[in-house]
Amino acid sequence: MKSITQISSFKEGASIQGFYLCVEKHLRHTRAGDLYLDVILRDNTGTVHAKVWDKVDEYNEKFSAGNPVAVKGNVESFQDRHQLVIKKINTASVQHYGRYGYDPVLIVPASPFDSKTMWKSVVQIISKMKNTFLKKVVSSIYREHKEQLLIHPASVMMHHNYRSGFLEHVLSMAKIAEKLTPLYKVDHDLVMAGVLLHDIGKLIEISSDLEAEYTDDGNFIGHIVISRDMVREAIVGLKGFPKELQQKLEHIILSHQGRYEWQSPKQPNFEEALLVHLIDNLDAKMNLMKLAIEEDQQVGKWTNRKNIFRAALYKGMDESE
Repeated sequence: MKSITQISSFKEGASIQGFYLCVEKHLRHTRAGDLYLDVILRDNTGTVHAKVWDKVDEYNEKFSAGNPVAVKGNVESFQDRHQLVIKKINTASVQHYGRYGYDPVLIVPASPFDSKTMWKSVVQIISKMKNTFLKKVVSSIYREHKEQLLIHPASVMMHHNYRSGFLEHVLSMAKIAEKLTPLYKVDHDLVMAGVLLHDIGKLIEISSDLEAEYTDDGNFIGHIVISRDMVREAIVGLKGFPKELQQKLEHIILSHQGRYEWQSPKQPNFEEALLVHLIDNLDAKMNLMKLAIEEDQQVGKWTNRKNIFRAALYKGMDESE
């Protein structure tokens, strides 16, 4: 068997085989009326668009969106991006393809940081909180959802949209908050609680299977309200939790998107809430730019403009030049 080729190693003209996650699958018609499959594949190194032109009816029955797949095909170039022309495809499983090198970990993009190490860092940050009420509500929620937090993405298609992305995001935000709260002389523990809990509802809003997707609760309610409800439920078990402190924490959660047009139920109306919103937006945007630069396939020191920023982003000089 040929060696497995990861998406980041694709080269135009190459014949490859490997294991990938089918993110999307659509049965379409060419202008001539012929059927073809339009597919998006992903592994832990990148994403590629793919097509099935031959034996469409046969291969259409062999896999679905969300399935891990074993693929053979040829790499071509289309609109300055790699495109895979699939010659053979089938649903992959450890039972049938494990001996050929299939491992689910290979097909799921993941944080570059070790999840257990990040967890220890978050626990240490929580342990340093001096406000006992905020410390208890954060620690109780994090302890209850530890196993999920270790692997959960921070989004479906936006920032930190990979395994353990949630932990990476909140830990990065917490590190920023450590630097900024003394500078602006705001309530450190309130900001930190907001950082750690503002997106906690995403544990319910988004599934953490091989392919992240929105749950029914996510589509009907959304993570902002779910986060507020999770915090309220945790506070019920804490006697004497100050009413105003609870209101402030809930407001931080409800306002962290910052703008009504960004689906925020409220806009920040005190300093700690504003700071959580700004830190969240900062870390998300930095991650999105990093991903856009890493995933760009255009030759040269600038990306194409097909990214969330709608701008050519500077990649730097190619060291091989």
